[in-house]
Amino acid sequence: MEASLARATMLKPFIRKLKRLLSASRGGGVSEIRFDEEMEAAKMVPGDVKKGHFAVTATKGEEPKRFIVELYHLTDPAFLSLLEQAEEEYGLQQEGVLAVPCRPEEIQKILENRRMRRASTEW
Repeated sequence: MEASLARATMLKPFIRKLKRLLSASRGGGVSEIRFDEEMEAAKMVPGDVKKGHFAVTATKGEEPKRFIVELYHLTDPAFLSLLEQAEEEYGLQQEGVLAVPCRPEEIQKILENRRMRRASTEW
């Protein structure tokens, strides 16, 4: 998420310049305001994504399914394997919710296995 914010910040001067050029050629107006709102919305984290979490969408299957995942899952080899698949299929330029090319059941199984392992070590 921080990487996408850094990219958005780096692009801001270029976007402003582009907006000025476009508004000069078209007369400006509402589209400029809408563009600013869309850029700000892209930087915001949805309310259901708490600190220490990120959003992932399983894209295979009948319907994509969104998950809110704790950061500690980034050390799980099974989850890292899914991220490598996502990199191969979609590249590293994803913004917003991370799309993973798997069925929702695969993510659910990884999350449940990790929770069970974590719970067994807490006893």
